[in-house]
Amino acid sequence: MAIAAKLKKYLDTSKVKYQVLKHAVAYTAQEIAAAQHVPGKQVVKSVLLKADDKYVLAVLPAIYLIDTAKLKKIVKSKALKVATEDEIAKVIPDYEVGAMPPFGSLYGLEVYADKTLKEDEEIVFNAGTHTDTVKMKYSGFEKLANPKLADFGKHI
Repeated sequence: MAIAAKLKKYLDTSKVKYQVLKHAVAYTAQEIAAAQHVPGKQVVKSVLLKADDKYVLAVLPAIYLIDTAKLKKIVKSKALKVATEDEIAKVIPDYEVGAMPPFGSLYGLEVYADKTLKEDEEIVFNAGTHTDTVKMKYSGFEKLANPKLADFGKHI
């Protein structure tokens, strides 16, 4: 497989420098970190959440979990839950489930990024498949995703 076409077009038209990396099939951000030989803190995972009646994308380091109580307050929702695989496939249909990149803007989703991501100069994230990742400067991600930075991650 190769980087998802929609993501490639988005990155190419943005003029942000990036590198596509290949690895053995990996389903978790921690597995990707091991396969790419990069720290888990540098690998970004994207989690689709349902906040009341809308979906949002949370982006955080592989070595963190979402503190849902904190994020619920940040998003200002009464209910917050991780989207099911069926919901993910419906909302973000262009990528393999569990391999979505951190650009919610491609689907009209607000992006919430844990503020610790800013600590690394480069980040690595899924490229829409379980065998491809993208490496880019954090500043490029921030420019494209325009995330709301917040403190909602908790170290595993």
